[in-house]
Amino acid sequence: MKKLYIALSFAAISSSIYAQNNDTKSADKLFARYEYVKAANAYLKLVENDKADGYVYKQLADSYYNMFNTTEAVKWYAKAMETNQDAETYFRYSQMLKANGKYEESNKVMSKFAAAYPNDLRAKSFKENPNYIPKLLKKSPEYTVSALAINSEKSEFGALLKDNNLFFTSARNAAKKNYGWNNEPYLDLYKSTLGDGGNYSEPTAIASLNSQYHDGPITFSTDGKTAYFSSDSFRENLYTKNKASHLKLGKNNLYKATSNDGETWNDIKPLPFNSAEYSTSNPALSKDGRTLYFSSDMPGGKGGVDIWKVEIKADGSFGTPVCLGGNVNTEGNESFPFIAEDNKTLYFSSNGKQGLGGYDVFSVDLSKNSEAVNLGKPVNSEKDDFSFTFNGSKNFGYFSSNRNGNDDIFTATPICGVDVETIVTNSKTGEILAGAKVSILDSKNNVIATETSNDKGAVSFRVECDQAYTVQASKDKFEGNTFAIAKSKGPKASVDAKLNPIEEIVTPIEVVLQPIYFEFDKSNITQQGAFELDKLVQVMNDHKDMVIFVKSHTDNIGDDEYNLGLSDRRAKASVQYVISKGISADRISGQGFGEKEPVEKCDRCTKEQNAKNRRSEFLIVKK
Repeated sequence: MKKLYIALSFAAISSSIYAQNNDTKSADKLFARYEYVKAANAYLKLVENDKADGYVYKQLADSYYNMFNTTEAVKWYAKAMETNQDAETYFRYSQMLKANGKYEESNKVMSKFAAAYPNDLRAKSFKENPNYIPKLLKKSPEYTVSALAINSEKSEFGALLKDNNLFFTSARNAAKKNYGWNNEPYLDLYKSTLGDGGNYSEPTAIASLNSQYHDGPITFSTDGKTAYFSSDSFRENLYTKNKASHLKLGKNNLYKATSNDGETWNDIKPLPFNSAEYSTSNPALSKDGRTLYFSSDMPGGKGGVDIWKVEIKADGSFGTPVCLGGNVNTEGNESFPFIAEDNKTLYFSSNGKQGLGGYDVFSVDLSKNSEAVNLGKPVNSEKDDFSFTFNGSKNFGYFSSNRNGNDDIFTATPICGVDVETIVTNSKTGEILAGAKVSILDSKNNVIATETSNDKGAVSFRVECDQAYTVQASKDKFEGNTFAIAKSKGPKASVDAKLNPIEEIVTPIEVVLQPIYFEFDKSNITQQGAFELDKLVQVMNDHKDMVIFVKSHTDNIGDDEYNLGLSDRRAKASVQYVISKGISADRISGQGFGEKEPVEKCDRCTKEQNAKNRRSEFLIVKK
């Protein structure tokens, strides 16, 4: 049903219609009237009677494409491909293959499309990154999703939460006339109340806005007294006559309504840029009420349906609609815009950008010249996913998908995460350090992930909210270091990883490392200890004649003999680690001294004094 908002509405006034030939006349008539269910049955009869050719197979496939019956669409597009077809048919076929998870086959068909339309943005994106699917599938989920209990057996989409009222568009009104596109009733606007327990009340139709044709989706001003919504242009008796098909051809248009109580809507007026020549639909109003975003196939766009915006002036008049740029729009279809409360993050759906199949939901920061980002699974799927909205105060949103066979509304709740960006630089010069090894560790010092800094010195990680983490950064010729990340609810955290040149830890008498910690009563090298000892390895690799003597010390807790043995085991463990990294055994040795040489001389030492006494020294015997 979402394809309604990428096409026109219609009303038949005659049964006469142009046909491809006498055999296809009946089926073509149904197809031209957008009665795809009946059209498909009529074309199937031609197939059964051996009267099918490449044209019939394409028409049959397109019928199923418009109904988003992906299995049947793939079947008949494959037959149509036995004869020459236009480039857009190849694109549709590739989309349906993706929707069935046949990515390799989809790429082959997309290659043919790209060869036919090399300057198309869709073709350029594909040629630049033909194997993008694995990266999308690997993307960490950002939301949990679940279907609403108030979904019906018919189409529901365009969900928007205003205060505690959920407004959405539905074809559930069985009393209305069926729309021939998919044999569902014409669309109406509905409202359901969200209760304290998370349950939704039984939806009720918004009688003061609904007409006998299609109505919805809707958007509201912050005070709830002004609404903009989509409806058929027949509401204002606006249409064109198609003489060839003897049809009245209407469009999806935008309307404004006002209300004093938020219940009854009055003064319904068409927006001044509506037209009988193109559609305007799917409105989204910015929080400040100054900009209205919408979708349209009006002239001046990239192609197909595009996302547009228009200024709403202080006196209530409108500026000139502006088509958003190539970061949003393609020669395919982009629709269902939603502008977030920050007034810069735009969510929209596209079948022209690289996705998992059908329509995917994307987001883009309009304040930057950045590419749109695919939201990934589970919001997106191999099917159609669209109409994403988000309520900041509730911290969840809605979208629609036909992944279960019908357009249903789903909630989308963010998985709390923090995007940690680390920039590695030379602490002395500020120089960007590319090729640095950067790891992120949890509170137990477990390494979660390790990446290499790019040419901008940057590495990004996504971690959980409300958890403390540590970033470790190291690079040849520099002293590795650790950087704490405090608990955060995100969405972002920055780490300025400044590394000192390695020579700064080399003094005339020793190599100065951070304290090397061991687990209680153990002498095995921990991850933290290994990170520090790697600095020593690097120094010794840079100074080929250097010889090191490791002295390990303990505090005065426990008896002398025990502490002496423990410190000796720890010294030798450190020595063995360095040797395991390729340093010759005759260049490093070690010994434990227990509690004999404290730096803090005390009988009843504090925790801080004990910590200072538990140490290792890396003395330079020969430099």
